[in-house]
Parts: sequence; structure tokens; C-alpha cells
Amino acid sequence: MIVKGITLEGFRNYDRLEGSFSPGVNVIFGENAQGKTNLLEAISYLSAARSHRARYDRELIAFDRTQSVIRTRVLSRDRDFTLEARLFRTARRQLFSNGVKLKTGGELAGILHTVLFCPEDLGLVRDGPSARRRFLDDSICQLRPKYEAALGEYKRLYEHKTRILRDWEENPSLLDTLDEFSLQMARTGAVLIHYRAHFIRKLREYAPVIHRDFSGGRESLGLRYETVKTVSDPQASPKEIFCELWEHQMSHRKAELESRQCLSGPHKDDLLVELDGRLAKTYASQGQTRTAALSLKLACREIFQGDTGEWPVLLLDDVLSELDERRQAFVLGRIDGGQVFITTCDQGDFSPAAQVMRISGGRILDEGSPFS
Repeated sequence: MIVKGITLEGFRNYDRLEGSFSPGVNVIFGENAQGKTNLLEAISYLSAARSHRARYDRELIAFDRTQSVIRTRVLSRDRDFTLEARLFRTARRQLFSNGVKLKTGGELAGILHTVLFCPEDLGLVRDGPSARRRFLDDSICQLRPKYEAALGEYKRLYEHKTRILRDWEENPSLLDTLDEFSLQMARTGAVLIHYRAHFIRKLREYAPVIHRDFSGGRESLGLRYETVKTVSDPQASPKEIFCELWEHQMSHRKAELESRQCLSGPHKDDLLVELDGRLAKTYASQGQTRTAALSLKLACREIFQGDTGEWPVLLLDDVLSELDERRQAFVLGRIDGGQVFITTCDQGDFSPAAQVMRISGGRILDEGSPFS
């Protein structure tokens, strides 16, 4: 799949931008705070209807605007699509595909797939479990609309149950609905665990091979899924997982009431990353954790291609500057095929076939060989 072009209006520091891109490598360079990351953020937004940097859509709207527009022209599955997001400060966003209004962000799944790697991801291995859950969620949502719907429902149920546990002593009648929320969370959580387990199984096929090549054969990468301990087989059907989740929920009911927190469920899941059999988060060096994080992201790219038959759009946001020359060469050698966007502070020495553009103050100043 290919992003042919983009139009931005009132997005971040862009008053208005129209740009067209190469189907191969696109190098976007310029000084810091000029809009390079914002451009990649806009492309990524239309693959999953969420930003990797902002919690709320209103944060994406320029300070002097009340609304923002992101529009891309995409070639996917041998068809042309125009994807559009309209963001508002005081109203719900609107999403469109070829002019047809979409009901949910999950409907974007299958049209535009992106794999984004940014400097924050270099800490993916050493950060807490929430970072790795977010990595899993962002990846699976693009491939499986059912997962995206289940994730949204689980978050809604979690918020309701948290309020019940927080306020039940002041309002005991809230307990009348506690078990129903626990039941629904177990049912929805079973879907999340099922999909996460199968995605991690695919990661195990690709990531260790990539990491072995990345490290020159010196290190072995291992991945383990850590979920609710009563779940005997995370790859089992959601129906089977539900029974085990429900059992765990009920066994923790008293503890949840006392602690006023949701103690049981996939919101505590983790993806454990090991190097040579030892927990990378604890024992790996900074260089090793970077290599492991990159291996996970590049594995996602392989999974997407295997699942859809098309390479996802790869977005590398100022990552190469964080790597030594050997790791830079490895990454650049692994991205043949598919469309790639690379942001950097200087033009660098890239392939003559790459389209190079300079961004300053939210404007493209130099653009070579536009894709038509």
C-alpha cells in the first residue's frame, strides 16, 4: 500500500499543506520543531484513528483553529482510496473513506496499514507493561476490526467498574451492578487475550530471526506472553478463556472491594522480552534494548505483509540518529519493498532514488520527483 499524497488543514503547526510522495523512500529533513513528526503523525492517524502522541483529538488541532482536516490519497489492494478525518474542538470527529462516513475507526482497518517507529519506542523493552500492551493494541487493531471493537468496549467497562469500586462505600447500591460489569469484562477480555496470544505467536516467528541477524548472531531473542494466571491456554477460543477469566474475577472480588481497584484482567497483561534467556528489561544494555525494540517493530512489518499481501507504510521518525552506523545500515537494508518515510535533521546520504523534501515552519520548501 502507498500513500500517494496528503492534505492538512489546521493540523498541529500546519496551516495548510499539500504534498505528494514517492512509492519508495521519502526522506523528510529539517530542523527540530518544524513539523516533520507532525507529518508522520497525520499519516499514522488515518491507519488507526488515533495518535501515538496525543490522548485527545483536540490536541491535534492548531491553536488558532476550531477544527482540523487530514486527507490522504492511498493505493491499497489495487484500489484508490481517499481517507479523511475531520477533527473538532467541541464535537466528535468524523471519518470518511471515498466520501462515505464511517461509524468507527475500526473501519479503516484493511485500507491503510502503518508501522511507526519513533524515539520513544527505543524504550519499549525497558518501559512498563503499558508500553508493550499499547504496542500490541496498536498493531492488532490495524489487522483485526473485531479486536478494535473489543478493546474499546473493555476500556469502557473498566472505567465503569473502577468508578463502582472507588465509590461503593459511599454509595452501597453501586454493588448491585458490580458482578455484571465483571462478567462483561471477562467476556470481552477473553477476546483480547485470544487475539494477543495469536499475534505474539506470529511475533515469535519473525522477531527472533530479525534480532539474530541484527546482532550478528550473538544474541537470541525470546518472547513470552504474561496474562491472567488461571488462563491455561491463551490461544484457546474466547469461550474457553472466558470461563477461566470469570473464575479469576470472582476469586479476587473481595480483594478488589478492599483495594478499590480492578485487580484481574488483560489490562495487566505484559509481553516479556528475553535475551539469551534473561529478562531484557532488567539485564540488557541500552544498545541491546534498542536492537530488541527495532526487531519487534520490523517483525510487525513482516506480519502485516504476510497477513495482507502488501507491505505496510513504514514510518521512521528520527530514529536513525539514535543508532550507531552498523544498526543504521541494518535497518536501511531491511526496508526494501514497500513505501518508507524517514525523518531526519539533515539530508544525509540516501539512495538517489529517494524523494527528499525539506520542511520548515510547517511548509515543504524543497520537493524532488513528486509521485503522480
